[in-house]
Amino acid sequence: MQQAVQNNPSPLERHLTVSVPVALVEAEIETRLKNLARTVKMQGFRPGKVPLKMVERQFGFQVRQEVVSDAVQRSFVDAVKDRNYRVAGYPRFQPVQAGQGTDKIEFTATFEVYPEINLGDLAGSTLKRPVAKVGEENVEATLTTLRRQRAPFEDVDRAAAEGDLVNLDFEGLIDGAPFEGNNAQNFAIVLGEGRMLPDFEAAIYGIKKGEKKTFDLTFPADYAEAVRGKVAKFTVTANQVAEPKLPPLDAEFAKTLGVEDGDVSRLRREVRENVEKEVAKRVKALVKDQVMEALIASSTFDLPRALLENEIGRMQAQAVEDLKNRGMSPENLQLPPELFAERATRRVKLGLLVSELVKRNELTPKPEQVRKAVESHAESFEHPEQLVRWFYSEPQRLGEIEALVMEDNVVEWAQSKMKVVDEPTGFDELMGTKKKA
Repeated sequence: MQQAVQNNPSPLERHLTVSVPVALVEAEIETRLKNLARTVKMQGFRPGKVPLKMVERQFGFQVRQEVVSDAVQRSFVDAVKDRNYRVAGYPRFQPVQAGQGTDKIEFTATFEVYPEINLGDLAGSTLKRPVAKVGEENVEATLTTLRRQRAPFEDVDRAAAEGDLVNLDFEGLIDGAPFEGNNAQNFAIVLGEGRMLPDFEAAIYGIKKGEKKTFDLTFPADYAEAVRGKVAKFTVTANQVAEPKLPPLDAEFAKTLGVEDGDVSRLRREVRENVEKEVAKRVKALVKDQVMEALIASSTFDLPRALLENEIGRMQAQAVEDLKNRGMSPENLQLPPELFAERATRRVKLGLLVSELVKRNELTPKPEQVRKAVESHAESFEHPEQLVRWFYSEPQRLGEIEALVMEDNVVEWAQSKMKVVDEPTGFDELMGTKKKA
């Protein structure tokens, strides 16, 4: 089997001509047809007694296609191994027109290779590491949030304010016509939770029970295609306005949160521990984001189009599935690739960078690191040992944890090369709960 390298039209694209001797193809076709004849069922013949000519007539084209495809694939694999090519994505095969009497079948394979990654020096990059303290006021605020989550609502005869539950009927029309999801009855929202479009929720503030209100709402540009950018006129009627009645912070409340003996001081300690863990997670995430941005900024390489297109396709499919789960119909879910191009580019770049750094610096996660990460993830569950077994029972699940540990190793390595500056940060600012003025 012969191969010939042709000119390269782009930095990552390669063209390779692979050839397979006709004699080998014909021999393999004959072998497969004979094997098929032993088991094929055909009306009027017992299994294994079907004439070879009839088997060839019915299955010959399919078998020939399979044999040629397999032979070309094998020849291609041998060719890229000989040249140490790292193929990115899948090759495209195009048959080469051959003259009469040729003794070989030729195909041109077009494919991309992984780029040579040039990693810059991180010594000139500065990483600002947030430092935040958890105060008693943060513990109290968390306890108040927990009380609100478990608070019953009582009807009030006043204008709706933040934190209130409002039950309403609504209808929206665009140019006088209805659209999908334009109306609902007895629809309940809690003001301030942000579960509705901001302009819709803002219009509900101040409404009273029995009051009707009409307002215009412009759908965002990233909303469902059928209504994005359009103006709808909504009419809402409030059926109920109710305020939360916070339960007292006592032993009974502590028991509802898993403190069996009802010790409120123990509840406070556990809440503080959980808040401190959340702070640590937030700091870790912000540090990781800075490291990844520094890696991208200091590196230069071309992206394989095949990898980028695959990532865009994966993100499109995921977005469509998410929208379906929210009740949207498939015909309204046309998401152009341009919506995902920027994020997909970043993901592919980071994937290649992380992989390269792991290889160059031996940052592959160790078993004990993976075990620690799994146990850390499981400790917040009621039966952590069951979750640990669940992760280790399926390689794909464990692979997700291994990928996270690998990224942590890369972040730790990068920090050792960068200038790290501790930056005092307010709790609300760090956690993203600081209200805008």
